[in-house]
Order: sequence, then structure tokens, then C-alpha cells
Amino acid sequence: MARDDRFIKVYSQGKLTGTEIWVDRETGVNYLFHASGYAGGLTPLLKKDGTPVITLNADGDWE
Repeated sequence: MARDDRFIKVYSQGKLTGTEIWVDRETGVNYLFHASGYAGGLTPLLKKDGTPVITLNADGDWE
């Protein structure tokens, strides 16, 4: 992975039907990606209250 990649994959499950979680390094927002065959979808990963899941690095940000 190049250091300047905006998105990083932090979780992956499955082979034929795959589920992944990606983090936007600029905002920390987590996205859920699910693929099955030739179809796939991407959506922000949300907490119980409807706000997006934010992941921060050790410095408290992604910058």
C-alpha cells in the first residue's frame, strides 16, 4: 500500500461473497462494502444512533 492511498482496508471476510470495511484516511469514516458475484454495494458504516463510525489513528486523526 502506498502511503498516499486515501482508503485502507481494515477488515475482510469471505471469498465468493465478500464483506470488507474500508476507512477513509482523510475523514476516518468507515465504509461497508459487500460483493456477491458481479454485484456490490458500498455504504457508510453507522452506529446505533445513525451517526457514522469514525476511526482515528494513534495521533487522534488521519492526517
